[in-house]
Amino acid sequence: MNDPHQWDTSRLYPSPQSPELNEAFDSAHGVVTAFRDRYRGKVAELSPGEMLKALKEYEGLEEMLAKPQLYAHLLFAADSENQEHKRLSQKASEFGNLMGRELLFFGLEIIQMEEDRFQPLVTDGGLASYRHFLLGLRKFHKHTLPEREESLLMQKGLTGSGAFSRLFDEVCAAMRYKLEVDGEEREMTGEEMLSLLHHPDASVRERAFGTFLQRHEEQEIVFSAVFNNAALDHSQDLELRGYSHPMEPTNLGNEIPDEVVESLMQVSENNYPLAQEYFRIKARLLGMEKLKNSDVYAPLPDSGKSYTLEEARKLVVDAYGGFSDELRQMADGFFQERRVDIFPRPGKSGGAFCMGMTPSLPPYLLLNFTGNLRDVSTIAHEVGHGIHYLLAQRQTMLNYHPPLPLAETASVFGEMLLTRHLLSGETDLSVKKSLLCAKIEDIIATTFRQNVLTRFEERMHLQRTEGLLTSPELCDLWWNENAKLYGDAVQMIEPYRWGWSYISHFIHARFYCYSYTFAELLVLSLYQMYLKERERFIPIYRDILADGGSKTPADTLAPAGIDLSNAGFWQNGYDLLRNLIEELKAIM
Repeated sequence: MNDPHQWDTSRLYPSPQSPELNEAFDSAHGVVTAFRDRYRGKVAELSPGEMLKALKEYEGLEEMLAKPQLYAHLLFAADSENQEHKRLSQKASEFGNLMGRELLFFGLEIIQMEEDRFQPLVTDGGLASYRHFLLGLRKFHKHTLPEREESLLMQKGLTGSGAFSRLFDEVCAAMRYKLEVDGEEREMTGEEMLSLLHHPDASVRERAFGTFLQRHEEQEIVFSAVFNNAALDHSQDLELRGYSHPMEPTNLGNEIPDEVVESLMQVSENNYPLAQEYFRIKARLLGMEKLKNSDVYAPLPDSGKSYTLEEARKLVVDAYGGFSDELRQMADGFFQERRVDIFPRPGKSGGAFCMGMTPSLPPYLLLNFTGNLRDVSTIAHEVGHGIHYLLAQRQTMLNYHPPLPLAETASVFGEMLLTRHLLSGETDLSVKKSLLCAKIEDIIATTFRQNVLTRFEERMHLQRTEGLLTSPELCDLWWNENAKLYGDAVQMIEPYRWGWSYISHFIHARFYCYSYTFAELLVLSLYQMYLKERERFIPIYRDILADGGSKTPADTLAPAGIDLSNAGFWQNGYDLLRNLIEELKAIM
């Protein structure tokens, strides 16, 4: 692949046909079988020294198995219409499922270990670096099934929820849209259509969003089946494992108490009027009586600024460089080493993501850059994820990936660095207004909108336990939750009833969305700390990222003096949002 704007995956494997890739798949079976034969049924009897040896072997296997699967995922995300990529992706999925089932016993035997055998392990100094991992497994003690049942559930996932998830991806990636723009009918991808929400013409924005959503409505049978299956699968899992609420397993995995998550969401809902105040201001700035929800991200009349890729790259790299030279080099490395896939094209996954690999492999970024300010912010966001993964490479595989509530910390902090970098160099009041609007809208999207998504997801799962959800019922759930945010400040266009149908997080990462709210409000607090302490803050922030998943969120954040159980902490973030709105009002 020679296009400099597409990522170079050859550092992983030379090609999908390479002997190295085939060897990675073929050799794994023997290595995993040997590990299983060596330890299955014996984990509870291991001494601390023997457990240390077993854990090192286990995470070595995890890292070895991850590489071909991640490679297959990157190829499929770059072009899901390529038949070879499809076959490889399916092979990797089946491979990962089989290897996971073969290794399932190890974690289960730790979970099911008698307490008098477990305690000496977590208090042993030699196992200190694995203490969080061991305790993390034990959290699920009362929700874990015997190995045979766990293995069967994993196996059936390939043809159950996993198959529906794959169907969702393929249908979304294959969808094309036709729209007349500037007198010319164009065929576009979903990402290109959504980018038109930033078009200066209100009629183009509404037609683009309406056309995008109506195409999803045309796939009503598929999307309704996918969402119902995802919810039914989860409800059955909850029943089998003895959970009492759809969000409980996510919260438990995140090591965030249910009451902290609920407090976060309630504080967000209490501040919905703040978003509504901004929407009314935005309507005045646009010269409109009232916004439609297709207008929320509209450019101001005197802005309309677009960015070339090189301009966007320099802005992002310089923004990180203003924080530290180390982060500047990391940010630029993604482009220098071609670890980023930049432009939209048919068959490519929509949206953007950072693929954190392993402690020994660098992360990759997927973008769909179209040149607007939000796309520049997206680069800063995904580069932040990448920096997080790079700093966490001081951890071993079992402690590498940050916990979900902290997964968005570096990305959102990067957006804030970019905003302040842009504002500091700008003297034109009209551009400053545009920059402030963009930042305020980012915060609204990352807190309030993600809260709406989480509430919809929660209600969907709760209501699905009572029976099949029809498409109109899903549409009503979505409409009602969004109405709480928009109030009477924004008119929702009728096709928006189908807005739930394109949110991939609902399918791929259950209840992921509140982590955005968590991270945004956390970052607003951290950024205020940075403004006060400057150089003294940098090592604190760096250590938060470098901790990866080696500690609980509370322990990771403790050096910054953050208490997650204090509802006032979440309100501090919204107070900063109010300050930004006041800053905007002062220059209107």
